[in-house]
Amino acid sequence: MADQTRTLWSRRKFLGTSALGALALSACGNQPAAPPPVQIEVPQAILDEAAALRGSSLGFLSNKLYSVSANDAVNRALEAFAEATGTTVQNDLVNTDTGDLVAKTHAAVQAGDVRDMAFLPDTRFVAQFQNLGDLVDVSDVVAELTESLGEPASEATSSCVFDGKWFAIPYQFIGIGTFARRDWLQEKGIPLKDAYAYEEMRDLALEVSDPAQRRFGWGKTVNRSADANGFIEDTVNGYGGAITADDGRTVVFDSPETVEAVSFVSDIYTNPKYAPMLPPGVQSWTDTSNNENWLAGVTGFTTNQYSLYADAKLTGNPVHELTHPFVGGFGPAAGRPLNLGQCQALMIFKGAKNPDLAKVVAKYLVSGTPLLNVSKQAPGLSMPAWQKVWDSDPYYTQGDPAFPALRKIAHQPLPVQTSGGYNFPQAPSSGRQAVLQAYVLTDMVAEIIAGTPVAAAVTNTHQRIVQIFEQQGLRQ
Repeated sequence: MADQTRTLWSRRKFLGTSALGALALSACGNQPAAPPPVQIEVPQAILDEAAALRGSSLGFLSNKLYSVSANDAVNRALEAFAEATGTTVQNDLVNTDTGDLVAKTHAAVQAGDVRDMAFLPDTRFVAQFQNLGDLVDVSDVVAELTESLGEPASEATSSCVFDGKWFAIPYQFIGIGTFARRDWLQEKGIPLKDAYAYEEMRDLALEVSDPAQRRFGWGKTVNRSADANGFIEDTVNGYGGAITADDGRTVVFDSPETVEAVSFVSDIYTNPKYAPMLPPGVQSWTDTSNNENWLAGVTGFTTNQYSLYADAKLTGNPVHELTHPFVGGFGPAAGRPLNLGQCQALMIFKGAKNPDLAKVVAKYLVSGTPLLNVSKQAPGLSMPAWQKVWDSDPYYTQGDPAFPALRKIAHQPLPVQTSGGYNFPQAPSSGRQAVLQAYVLTDMVAEIIAGTPVAAAVTNTHQRIVQIFEQQGLRQ
């Protein structure tokens, strides 16, 4: 099983042989608007802490970001660390959208052949690994970082903490936003806002659509993908429903609020009225399709990580200057977008061969030039997860008009309460994360599109969710 786990990853190995404290590394790729290279420095404190570990090695898993240059930047940061500390870092790129990452990594933990550490989206994976008993308590690292870097992103305190202990270290804050074509809206005299009600966004998407000009307003799919999961769940929450109660353990999906939300979603894809705003093939899109269609100038509204914004900026795509980034849509139960963002979080697995080196690497990656070198290759996608890091370089404060809003999202007061009585973020839930990994929500909408009544599909989905929760040991 551990050998099967390795097939998920493309492997790159870095061997450090020098004690140099800094490496000048050039930006890779041929993107015309690529930023100048960042000289990656390994701080003296990190060198001192790693001195006793010289000659040792580390296995590392990198979440495959939707930005090739950002993935390369993570590699460069790890290469600089290995070179400066005389250690070996084996970095493997992992696709988190396969649906089997947790099962295969858990098997590797049990087999005693797991990588030492990984960074993965906290809202999607930390609770699952913690529930399986696969993670090391890293409260000592978080306490040390809090003392020097201030508080971490608000949502991380709910996604990474269990019984008062941290089981993951916030690494990068992931910008998640909604994007509109500024020029299409302005042509229609539509004002630009920081947020739109869901129904308003849907109607505006239809208004700006013109299939004859290859303008399709609605750039969101309900096909099996993380993007579709997020769209459906956010809408359910915005209408006052939820997968679970605030305890993260009790399934509450089948409710009038959920039926109303799912009716809204499914109507977009089944009502002939909205057909002109749907791009061809939207119901078979994957996680990269909305990026590709946005960058091709085909869609008018979409929700995504800031990967598409970063790609447009770095490649000089003219759509970047025509993009209106805003916080998001909202439903009647919230009155504001439930855009909490998420963090890439560093986890150390039980059975790690070198947990001490893993902790040093974590402290190194979260700030300074190692993070800046990644962030400049993914504007808005890889941002500081720690409060004081935002003020550490002019790039974070002045690098892009979208950054101030992202900082507000990262450190907003939480939780947000809806009229349905739920508070977001809720307690971390391995069951909820497993449900999303199984694409239960997207399967539900597919069932409705195929002809199942909405209320029946919601009830069927509730029962399927209960089964998944019970498989996680969360009896209902």
